[in-house]
Amino acid sequence: MKPIRRGITTAAIAGSLLAGGALGATVFGAASSGAATTSSQATTTSQATTPAGTPSGPPQGAAPTGAFKPNENAAHEAKESAKREAEESEGKMPTTSP
Repeated sequence: MKPIRRGITTAAIAGSLLAGGALGATVFGAASSGAATTSSQATTTSQATTPAGTPSGPPQGAAPTGAFKPNENAAHEAKESAKREAEESEGKMPTTSP
């Protein structure tokens, strides 16, 4: 293979790799994932207000707060083991499977 032809082939392969990487980043990137996101608005007051119908709990994705609340549904309770029920009764997060 002639040196000029080898250089052109190498450049074509490198260009296609770069173009494929750019296309992949565009198609599969986080910005184009279509996930539900919330938009935040800056407020000038000292207290932020929430729009009507919006839950006023911790921000989405935040660590859970409060105590463990077991599922006390009768159908669910019938499937639980005695060890798991004891853990729930003590207020602990169960470490066993149902």
